[in-house]
This record gives sequence, C-alpha cells and structure tokens, in this order.
Amino acid sequence: MISAPPKGAPSEAAPIDYLLHLADNALVLGQRNAEWCGHGPILEEDLALANNSLDLIGQARLIYQHAAALINADEELTQRFAHLTGARQDGQITEDTLAYFRDTAEFRNHTLLELPHHGPLVGYAFAERDYATTIARNFLYSALMVLVWQGLQASGDSQLAGIAAKSLKETRYHLSHASDWLVRFGDGTVESHQRAQAAVDHLLPYCEAFWARHPVEETAVANGSGVCVVNLRDDWNAIVNETLVEATLQRNDTTPHVGYVAQGHVGVHSEHLGFLLAEMQSLARAHPQGVW
Repeated sequence: MISAPPKGAPSEAAPIDYLLHLADNALVLGQRNAEWCGHGPILEEDLALANNSLDLIGQARLIYQHAAALINADEELTQRFAHLTGARQDGQITEDTLAYFRDTAEFRNHTLLELPHHGPLVGYAFAERDYATTIARNFLYSALMVLVWQGLQASGDSQLAGIAAKSLKETRYHLSHASDWLVRFGDGTVESHQRAQAAVDHLLPYCEAFWARHPVEETAVANGSGVCVVNLRDDWNAIVNETLVEATLQRNDTTPHVGYVAQGHVGVHSEHLGFLLAEMQSLARAHPQGVW
C-alpha cells in the first residue's frame, strides 16, 4: 500500500497526469493481455500471458494508489476529480475510483495498447485473434518501458522511483518473453513469418506516439520526477532492430514518420478503448460501493 504524502505535496511529486499516463498504459495492456486467459495457443503461454497481465495490473495499482494519495492531499486536485464518485472510501478517491470510474476520454494510455489482437479490418471473433499481434505489441511496448523504468528509478518522486525499481524486473521478463517468441515466429514457418511481419507492419506506426511532444511529460522532466522519452528513441531503436534482424523481419516504417500520429496519450482514442472499458468497468459501475 502506498502511503499518503503530507498536506502540500512536495514539488518533486510527479504530475497527476503523468502518473495516470503510466498507470493507464499498464492497466489497458494488462486488460488486453488478460483476454487470452483460457484461450492461449498452448497451456504454458496461457499462463505466461496471465502472469504478464497480473504484473501490469499490479504496476497500475501501485501508481493509481500513489495518484489517489496525491489527489486526496490537494484541494485543487480534489475538486478536479470531484465528478468521480464511485469506489470512494470515507469520501476519498481510491485506486478503484481511477481505474473503474473515469470515462474513455479521461484515459491517457497510448493507442497502441488498446488495439485488438489482430490487424486492421478484421472482425472481433475470438477465433480471429492473432497471437503474433499480441507478441509484437508486447515486444514494442516492453522495449520502451524497460528504458522508462530504468530512468524512473532516479525519479525525484521517491514513490515513483520505488515503483519503477519493482516494475523494471517484471518488464525485463516481459521483453525477454516477447523477444523470444517474435524470433520464433519470424524465423519459423512461412505462415508464422508472414503473420509476424504483418503484425510488426501494423503496429510500428502507432509507436510514433512514443516520441510525440507531451507537455505533461515535459513538466515531469522539469521537476525531476519524469524521464524524457524522446531521448530514449535511439536505445529503443537499437533493441527493436537487433531483435527484428534476428527474427528475419523487416522494418517498413519511414524515417521521418509520414502520416497521422496516434493521440491516445492526450485522450483521443480509437473506438476500441470504449469496448474494452465497458467490459472492464461494467461490474464496478453496476455496484459502485460493492465490496467482495
């Protein structure tokens, strides 16, 4: 449990929107990966994805707890989030309030993480899920977060630095798992190679949002609580390129990027997030003060 900071939060505390961005990323991908529970291609992978989901949701919980403590300690933030009335304890916001009672436009996750487990223009049937898409997304995101968590270990926000140290260990495993499978797919059969290449081609353009200007991130960097993700781009490219070469896969994204850049991190989401949240939040919203 994250303890509440004293009244008048220290200046090095991370901005709330920065914390929500990190937490929403973890929660949304955790929920997406959990959709494989009971549907994994083999039993071992079913368990691996379930554990991956639990790690991500655990990361989200810790950050939401920290954010809730900061909100409850600040009058201006308390007023900003006054419209969230569910799952409060003694009138105060909790991690569940932030996870289950914010609407789609209030989430700050990257669009990449809310996409279904398949390429564009494909239906939603469980049978059409593509494991190569799941693996490619986990690889691209984990390659980023290994670098982000590494940097956040030195955050001036001591609570966030502690969460980063714990999350880094988990994310290194996620990256290793996804990298191994991407190499197997890419250097496997003709069909597995084609599916892995299609997944990489589909998802890489969404990664351009990692490097988009982000005022909240700039504020976090300025007060010493955040990391400048743009500065991590070369390291991310090195990780991605090394694995793709080993997997005999090609990078077909352009440099510089041409076209639309996804904006989920500023609340402009695809149609997919609404469906994901509707399923994830339905029970909590039906019983807003439920305890089980």
